[in-house]
Amino acid sequence: MGDRGDITQLLALAGAGDVGAWQSLVAAMYSDLRHLAHRQLIGQRREQTIGTTGLVNECYLRLAGAAGAPNDRGHFFALAARVMRQVVVDYARERLAQKRGGGERNVPLDEVDAEELREAERHAALDDALVALARVDERQARVVECRFFAGLTEEETAEALRTSLRSVQRDWQSAREWLRTELGS
Repeated sequence: MGDRGDITQLLALAGAGDVGAWQSLVAAMYSDLRHLAHRQLIGQRREQTIGTTGLVNECYLRLAGAAGAPNDRGHFFALAARVMRQVVVDYARERLAQKRGGGERNVPLDEVDAEELREAERHAALDDALVALARVDERQARVVECRFFAGLTEEETAEALRTSLRSVQRDWQSAREWLRTELGS
């Protein structure tokens, strides 16, 4: 991932309103964001989900439109993980709405791709479960975002969340157990 000092400096300048710094930051981080987006989308059927470039672009737009800027590189990746989760879930919910009619014409059941519908429902259910987990333990929910949605390693997650590796390992294990119970799987 990008050079720590340069990224932190660019984030500070971007936070102070320097548009050129934000553009330089995005250029410096683009390949890292593509890598995170690609890891997030592994295993999803290409025709039913947003692509890597679309996810990165949407992530950029949401990060650029947010109030304030991330404090440092780790904070940037933690926010990117959260935004990528939101983008993927929003896309899944939109697909569910389309499959269920979304105010449009009725679609015969045999035209509906059942696997696509199940995947969108899984994303929506996981998002609902993560919202519930965040009410119980905010850090565990952030660990899931970093590990599952952004595909960060345990070490990268610890850095992004500014916590110890051991805490991330405990939170990851506990969160997975909690989510299994919550999702009934």
